[in-house]
Amino acid sequence: MLIGPTLGRYFAMRFLRTILGVFVTVFALVYTLDFVELLRRAGDTEGASPGLMAQLSLYRTPAVAEGVLPFAILFGSMASLLQLSRKLELVVARAAGISAWQFLQPGLFVALGIGAVSIGIYNPLSAMMKQRSTEIEAKIFAKSTKAGSGKDLWLRQRGLDGEAIIRAETAIEGTTTLAGVTVFTFSHSGDFQSQIVAARAILHDGYWELQDTRIHVKDEPPESFDTYLIASNLDPGQVRQRFTPPESVPFWQLQETIARTERAGLDATRYRLQYDVLTARPLLFLAMVLVAATVSLRFFRFGGVGKLVLGGVAAGFLLYVVRQVMEGLGASGLIAAPVAAWFPAVVGSLLGTLTLLYQEDG
Repeated sequence: MLIGPTLGRYFAMRFLRTILGVFVTVFALVYTLDFVELLRRAGDTEGASPGLMAQLSLYRTPAVAEGVLPFAILFGSMASLLQLSRKLELVVARAAGISAWQFLQPGLFVALGIGAVSIGIYNPLSAMMKQRSTEIEAKIFAKSTKAGSGKDLWLRQRGLDGEAIIRAETAIEGTTTLAGVTVFTFSHSGDFQSQIVAARAILHDGYWELQDTRIHVKDEPPESFDTYLIASNLDPGQVRQRFTPPESVPFWQLQETIARTERAGLDATRYRLQYDVLTARPLLFLAMVLVAATVSLRFFRFGGVGKLVLGGVAAGFLLYVVRQVMEGLGASGLIAAPVAAWFPAVVGSLLGTLTLLYQEDG
């Protein structure tokens, strides 16, 4: 039986405001911390103004905040239900003959709606902003040795001229472009030949195009070139896939990316897993509401609310750990991607429903 429209809208708005309040608070905290970290990294780097760092942090934050959406649903639902219980509104609803399953319906619909919006709108926007942030970082920090993030990228290749080891500070996602590049070249016999430093490197079929290059050869003065080419046996498709994490691909482009990756004969498991994880997100959010309800419906005068809340937080983090483990197993190919993506959401929903059935219906 559905709850009345007026009371349903009231409960739904309470859930929505609280969940959005938690998410906006976390978003602002992540943005502030990231902005401070970017200012520290930038230092006196040329072109790294505070305004540009603020813009860069704004591009980076949505992708990070997307990972805390399940906890925003959990904590927002817990806070909403606890407020309703503390003000005796749930007691009045129960006295009017409304069961827990009825006054939870608005919260469940809100969770499903937020899940759908996060998949169709928020995820594509955050993925595009993340790609844009990578491009800005490459332009700002490519020539700065002290502003590196400590997550250098390494490649090894063989070409017509011998072997080469390539280190890059940044890879522009969705492309074969590297920034802040250092190439160490060796002869076929393994003898060191030269060190090449370039602002950018673009992989084409059969060769690297190095831009703004400076070459250091032993016992010879350094030479500078606007453009320098190095033979390569690396496949551009493989490099693009390696430096484009699934989180940077918008939801509406994942199916195309999967098909393109498989046509190239590459492993598309990570992209399939990301697609299934996003598809299962509404059910995961629903599970978070059910978990929140299991620890937030107790009448305040009965006491023990604090312990139940801590239990809910622990259950939420346990579900998060299970989700991370399953996604790791799915990414490694040990279990099927749909199983890895849907298992936490399905199990969380079933356990939450079972607990509520025990609490409410005996």
